[in-house]
Amino acid sequence: MSPSIFDEDICGIDEAGRGPLAGPLVMAGVVLKRPIEGLKDSKTISAKRREALYETITEEARWHIATFDSISIDKNGISACLIAGLKDIMAHLEAPSYLFDGNTTFGIANLSCRIKADMSVPQVSAASILAKVTRDRIMEEMDKTYPLYGFAKHKGYGTKAHVEAIAKHGLCPIHRKSFKIKALMQPSLDIK
Repeated sequence: MSPSIFDEDICGIDEAGRGPLAGPLVMAGVVLKRPIEGLKDSKTISAKRREALYETITEEARWHIATFDSISIDKNGISACLIAGLKDIMAHLEAPSYLFDGNTTFGIANLSCRIKADMSVPQVSAASILAKVTRDRIMEEMDKTYPLYGFAKHKGYGTKAHVEAIAKHGLCPIHRKSFKIKALMQPSLDIK
């Protein structure tokens, strides 16, 4: 479904990387200056199309990206990072209203939320694309540093291949040590 609401007063906000076992949480905010053709939820379009849209969005919109590495996530928790990211975006992008994709505003003033906003609001779709492309690029770089885990392919999500790599090689520095991996929760297995 194509986005149906265009309002230059909205700053759309979305994130990528809330649930993976490794890598950063990336949040993006976007204020569109004009409609951009083809915006929709980043997960529903090809990587090649996302890259092309990324270039268009960064050239033709106001935007800001906030990232939180695995150390920050482990130290502060994912919710605290989300709150910090929302506040950072709102501090950097002035707009009359802010819309976050999801089901909570975390009690932040002047922020509204909508489930699946990335599918119906172009500003949130654009934020979704910026967040996903940024995170994917980071994970592709991390794959070069930690080639045993397959980060370029699964981007840190808990795929069977990723869990097997953790079981074989242990955790690397970009793994979220506070995230428990059910498939590896065995008394005999010690992952450090």
